[in-house]
Amino acid sequence: MKIAVVGSGGWGTALALVLLENGHEVTLWSFSEKEAEILCKQRENPLLKGITLPAALKICTEIACVAEKELVVFATPSFAVRETAKKAAPYLGDGTLLVSVSKGIEKGTSLRLSQIIDEETKGRCRIVALSGPSHAEEVGRHVPTGCVAASSDREAAEIVQDVFMNERFRIYSSPDIVGVELAAALKNVIALCYGVCDGLGYGDNTRALLMTRGLTETARLGVAMGGKKETFAGLAGVGDLIVTCTSMHSRNHRAGILIGQGKSVEEALKEVGAVVEGYYATETVRTLAGKYGIEMPISEGAYQVLYNGRHAKDVLMELMCRDKKHEIENASW
Repeated sequence: MKIAVVGSGGWGTALALVLLENGHEVTLWSFSEKEAEILCKQRENPLLKGITLPAALKICTEIACVAEKELVVFATPSFAVRETAKKAAPYLGDGTLLVSVSKGIEKGTSLRLSQIIDEETKGRCRIVALSGPSHAEEVGRHVPTGCVAASSDREAAEIVQDVFMNERFRIYSSPDIVGVELAAALKNVIALCYGVCDGLGYGDNTRALLMTRGLTETARLGVAMGGKKETFAGLAGVGDLIVTCTSMHSRNHRAGILIGQGKSVEEALKEVGAVVEGYYATETVRTLAGKYGIEMPISEGAYQVLYNGRHAKDVLMELMCRDKKHEIENASW
C-alpha cells in the first residue's frame, strides 16, 4: 500500500517505521525544511535516538506527497491538525483512508481531531482514529505495544488494523471513535496532575487516588459527549492513562513534576521543550465540563494551578476536603 505519514515528530516517525517494516511504501512529510534535511542526512530522528531510518523511507516537505496515496496518517501536534488537513485536502482523492494518531481537542471549537479532518476534507474521506498506550520511543525500539483503531466505519477500522498490526504492534478495532479520541485527549490533564503530585513529593497512595478518580471524571465527561464507558476501561482509556502518568517519556508527566517542584508554568513548558498537550487540554476540558454540566474537580484544580497561578498543594487540600461522596454514582443500597 502507498502511504504518507504527515508529521515527522517521534510518533509519526515511529509509525512510519512500523508501516515500512510491514512492507508498505512510505513517505514521511515534515513541516520544517531544516528538520527534513537533518532526517535525510543523519537518517535518524533526534527524538528517537539510536534508531536508524532506512533508505527506503522517503522524506519530503511538499504536502502534495499525499496525492495518490491509499492511506494518509495525520501525526502532527493537535494544534496543527486543522491547518495541515486544509493544506492536504486538495491532494486527497475521494475515499482515501485517513488515520488520525494525534491526541487532543481543538481550542475554541472543542472538536475532536477526526472531526476537524473530516470538516477540512468535506466528508470525502474515510477516517479512523488510532490511539492507545504507545510511547514513540518504545514503538521505535520494537517494544511490544497495543493500540485501538476506532471508526464508525467497521471496514475502515479493520483495514487500519491489518495495515499496522505485526508481532510487536497489536491493534484492536472499535466502533467508539468518540470515546477513543476523548480518552486520549482527557488523560493528558490527569497525567500532568500526576506529575505535579510527584513533584510535591507525594507517594503511591496519592498517585493511585489521582489516577482512579481522574479516570472516573474523564469517563463521566466522555460518556456525556457520546463515548462508551467501556472504552475508558480499555487500552485507549485506563491503558493510556497508566502509561502517560507513570513514564518519564511523558511530556505531561515531566511538566507536572517541574511545576510541583516550584517552577512556574512557563518555565516548566519551556524546559520540557516540546508540546505539552495537557496544558492546552485543561482549558478545553473546563469549557466542556461547563457545557455538559459535568463535575470534574481534578481538572478544575489543574486549571486553577495552570491558569490562575494557585499553589498545587493548596488545591490538593481543597480536593481532599470536599463534601463526602459515594464512590459508585447513583448506587442503590
